[in-house]
Amino acid sequence: MFKKYIPYFVLLMAGLLLWFVKKHQRADGFNRNPISLEYTKQTRCKMDCRHITESDVREILKNGTINVAMIEEDSQGKKFPLEGITKDHQNIRVVFEPEGNKMEVLNVLDLSKDQDCDCN
Repeated sequence: MFKKYIPYFVLLMAGLLLWFVKKHQRADGFNRNPISLEYTKQTRCKMDCRHITESDVREILKNGTINVAMIEEDSQGKKFPLEGITKDHQNIRVVFEPEGNKMEVLNVLDLSKDQDCDCN
């Protein structure tokens, strides 16, 4: 009686396995739990100008979505843009560059506002 449901069960299990793998898949070389975050002077200036806090940056690092289409790689390493909505409803992108056990924050952008900052 239950034999006719076996293919549906197998298909359901395969779908759940695929969903689980995709949900927990990590981009190559990206660690969401670095020992430390380092900010450049220019990044700090942009954070101040765009009202983005260190807490916001950590939130995006932990929960943000990697924009795979925008990953860049050069002689210095890979740069990972992560995007997400902060607890204060800002839609931001943060660009990270892993360096061993630390993570450098290269850029912060508020995607809902076009703000120029004078950070030279």
